[in-house]
Amino acid sequence: MENDTNKRSFVITISRQFGCGAREIGLIVSRELGIPYYDKELLLEAAKSSGVKTEVFEAADERTPSFFSGLWSFNIGYNSGVHYVGNTPQSDDGIYRAQSDVMIEIARRGPCVIVGRTADYILRSHTEVISIFIHASLEDRVRRMIARGDCKTEKEAEKMTEKKNRERADYYNFYTGKNWGDAASYDLSVDESKLGVEGTAQVILAYIRSRLHSPE
Repeated sequence: MENDTNKRSFVITISRQFGCGAREIGLIVSRELGIPYYDKELLLEAAKSSGVKTEVFEAADERTPSFFSGLWSFNIGYNSGVHYVGNTPQSDDGIYRAQSDVMIEIARRGPCVIVGRTADYILRSHTEVISIFIHASLEDRVRRMIARGDCKTEKEAEKMTEKKNRERADYYNFYTGKNWGDAASYDLSVDESKLGVEGTAQVILAYIRSRLHSPE
């Protein structure tokens, strides 16, 4: 499979519901293909390149711009005539731009897996994007969140996953003009609950291999 990655430029982007096991799935995909995996690592690279503390990027990670950051929008969306007041590196807009620049640079290095952060939209004009959305039943997400220590009770886990998914949806919809989680917004949408982490990874790998062997 490594031969395929050498012959063709592409990036696999993974959007996901909170608690669906996307990190584990993405790591399996990257390992099987022999390509880098980026998630929180993007924040570190963006912070390093812009000279802003990592904590600032983490605080704004996958959250829509706030008025307090100096961003005022007369039209919804990053590329739909937005007007800005205060385009500093510390503003939400500055953070988004810095993170976008890092993604573009990473894509130029070669094939990789990038999780979240509207990577499918940012890279659409820079390389071949294979966009994936991973979701799972609420029951499975809650069980996983409790098992890994994110929450202690089912009620707490349900509230957290609802909040995180709402933030991710607002962020994605704001910057892309598309609908987060809508199958039409992605190349492939997979329910992790039906196949488990390993099975879901294998379905995604089969799809990627089929895409890479198809005519460009």
